[in-house]
Amino acid sequence: MVILEEVGKVLSYGEICDHCLGRFFGRRSHGLTNCERGAALRVAWHLAQDLPFRPQGGDCWICGETFSRVAEWADRVAAAVDGIEFGRFVIGTRVPPLTAESEEVVWSDLSLQHAEPFKSEMNREVGKAVANLTGKTADPHDPELVAILNLPEDRVEVQINPVFFSGRYRKLERGIPQTHWDCRACRGKGCERCNFTGKQYQDSVEELIGRPVVRFLHAEKAVLHGSGREDIDARMIGSGRPFVMEVVAPRRRSIDLSLLQEAINRDAAGRVEVVLERWSRKDDVEIIKSNKGYKKYRILVEIDGTFTEGELQSAIEALKGVKVHQRTPQRVAHRRADIVRERQVLDISYQGMECGMVALEVTGEAGLYIKELVSGDGGRTRPSLAGLLGRPARVCTLDVVQVQGAGNTGVT
Repeated sequence: MVILEEVGKVLSYGEICDHCLGRFFGRRSHGLTNCERGAALRVAWHLAQDLPFRPQGGDCWICGETFSRVAEWADRVAAAVDGIEFGRFVIGTRVPPLTAESEEVVWSDLSLQHAEPFKSEMNREVGKAVANLTGKTADPHDPELVAILNLPEDRVEVQINPVFFSGRYRKLERGIPQTHWDCRACRGKGCERCNFTGKQYQDSVEELIGRPVVRFLHAEKAVLHGSGREDIDARMIGSGRPFVMEVVAPRRRSIDLSLLQEAINRDAAGRVEVVLERWSRKDDVEIIKSNKGYKKYRILVEIDGTFTEGELQSAIEALKGVKVHQRTPQRVAHRRADIVRERQVLDISYQGMECGMVALEVTGEAGLYIKELVSGDGGRTRPSLAGLLGRPARVCTLDVVQVQGAGNTGVT
């Protein structure tokens, strides 16, 4: 039989364990472990040759007897993940270069078509043993934790997959960025200008929400993914901005979101408040970031010189529904591509006078620069309120009052 001829050729390389012998023919039959398959093939070959049976007599030249340590590796994984909350896991293996090279030599020399890689069997066998030890479920498709057997360095590495939750935030205080900014002077290293914090701004929406999250879930950090972002000097009020929070390496995964919401709102009182809606998935990050819904703003505008209400209303009507061409504003040109964008003003209305300034409500496509819609940005935005009035105008305060929902993330 051809398969027994191949077995004989494999055995001719040197001492080999039943696991590795069986692996070279691992996809030829079902219902046997590689160890059982290898033992059967060894016996069958000796019978076919009418030779006295000779079991393996030394260390396997392929794996170095790694498979004899499966139970030991499982114990080490169980110890490494002790204290981490998870239900589903997967095992990964870093294969020693010599082992990888050795099995590739046999595959190449004999053109074996049905072999299983060393890594696959090690992952499976240790995974079964860890499942028995811990009562957890081995799940290669949706693991909450990855335990890597680093065979070359003889240690276990644990990677905890993140958890995600969705909600909305309201930013009640101006001067807070949405996410952490490294100090511009030292680029996060720490210097006198940033008081050695490494931060351009001492707080952000991300950090104000994330601190209780990190504390409650014993995580490394929390990363906020928002449906767009407001300017630092703008408030986010009204119904709030949809976001997904990514919690990195949480040692705890289950918590009542209402308790977490309460802790966030207590710690960030008067600055940021949230409504947490549901646990999410990684896919929701891309959905919320690609959301192109409209945004509604309430702004106070200072206009130089004198003007009539009729002139103001005429300029406002001229902007309603118009497509605006906006070259990247001068204030952000240092960090964004210098291109011309076309965005629509969906609606704009006059709300009266406040403190000597014009109150406007503007609804625009995502990506519409509201400050430049008013000021014209030196001609970089056309048309603009300032251009239509023929006099300088500028936004003094800006509040985001509505952000359209973010697709099917459950945030509306």
